[in-house]
Amino acid sequence: MNIEKNKLNVFSLTMIVISLVIGMGIFRTASDAALAAGTPSIFFCAWIFGGVIALFGALSYAEIGSRYPIIGGYYKIFSYAFHPSLAFALNCVILISNAASLAGVALIGTEYIAPVLSDHAISDLGKSWIAMSAILTFYGVNLLGLRMSSNTQNVLMIIKIGMILILILSLFFINHSAEQITEQAVSLSSTSILGAFGAALVSVCFTYGGYQQSINFGGEVNDAKKVLPRGIIVGIFIVIILYLTVNYAYYKIIGFEELKHAKGIASIIAEKIFGPIGKTVFSVLLFTAVLAYVNVLLLSNPRVMFAMADDGILPKIFQKRTQEKDVLIVSLTVFTLITIIILFFANTFDKILGFTMFLDSIGMATSAATLFVIRKKTAHLDGTGIYKMKLFPIATLIFIGAYLFVSFTIIRNTPWLAGIGALVFVAFLGLYFVIKKWNIK
Repeated sequence: MNIEKNKLNVFSLTMIVISLVIGMGIFRTASDAALAAGTPSIFFCAWIFGGVIALFGALSYAEIGSRYPIIGGYYKIFSYAFHPSLAFALNCVILISNAASLAGVALIGTEYIAPVLSDHAISDLGKSWIAMSAILTFYGVNLLGLRMSSNTQNVLMIIKIGMILILILSLFFINHSAEQITEQAVSLSSTSILGAFGAALVSVCFTYGGYQQSINFGGEVNDAKKVLPRGIIVGIFIVIILYLTVNYAYYKIIGFEELKHAKGIASIIAEKIFGPIGKTVFSVLLFTAVLAYVNVLLLSNPRVMFAMADDGILPKIFQKRTQEKDVLIVSLTVFTLITIIILFFANTFDKILGFTMFLDSIGMATSAATLFVIRKKTAHLDGTGIYKMKLFPIATLIFIGAYLFVSFTIIRNTPWLAGIGALVFVAFLGLYFVIKKWNIK
């Protein structure tokens, strides 16, 4: 058997990067970014800069994965570079952040399906119940086993890709009659511009997320020195083009001022193309597509919890599987409950966005920083064919700085959300020592 044939080439790696990054945020966060940015120039600069940061991050994670191939999330990477207590706390923070992301995306779906379900405005609590129903539905799908979950995922991904293509093609089928605003002639202070840019970047970084999973295939490619940078650069470049094109469609067809406050922006464009019936159909399909993200997180995160239990930092019960379907029943149930609890206490997308991005920023900055330690510990691997960043340390430092900037923006704008995030981290740090003391196995 030729092992090399089973490894990733440039095309396969490019497709993986694209599928990891393009989620459901693009159907919602453009409105948040536009409102935060205030002007089209800051809005589009944030999307371009976010893409560059995603590229730098993906390259950094790719080298980490190439130097230290691992399975089961960030725990072993953090443990190898830092103290195990930090590894435990950071990995748990990332799990909580993923649960918050799942809750947020479920709420994106409710913004599209709510007008279809009722002619009257549905309250935030009502939308939370709809989102909970969707999450519990796919909890049930995952209980039926990996095959059912995987087949469902394939169908939902096709729907999502189709929605994105329709949005892009709308540029060619709709008259660009939306009134556009011009850049304000008044001079803004550098502080105001930086604040608007940072606030927009919070939404943008949420939308570009996913590339951090490149850490998992650093050792799974042919000729890593060439394939890794090519696949990642091409993949991120395609994502940047797609995101800029979709946002340009929003800007030209809806108009920047309306975009700032638009709910269900994709369905607004669908109505302009297909009329009211088309809007309804599009909203239903988009709600269905949103569920693809719900499904994939319910599919993947319990496996991270399994790996943590296998390493002895979570109780062994998290490894429990059902006999018939081989489902990680305890891990899946706990992760689903965490998601629902977050959804209950933060029942709007704006709250969840700030919370999850603060936790994400902690995880992103610290995980990228491990590269400085891992480079020293694996210096003997240099020249053996592994991937080594040419832009190090500048690109990695820019990446870390960008996420620290996002963290500072959240602390400044919503200190209570940042405070909750910090408490979550400290709580897990303390829990590690409790587990070690009681020797929970």
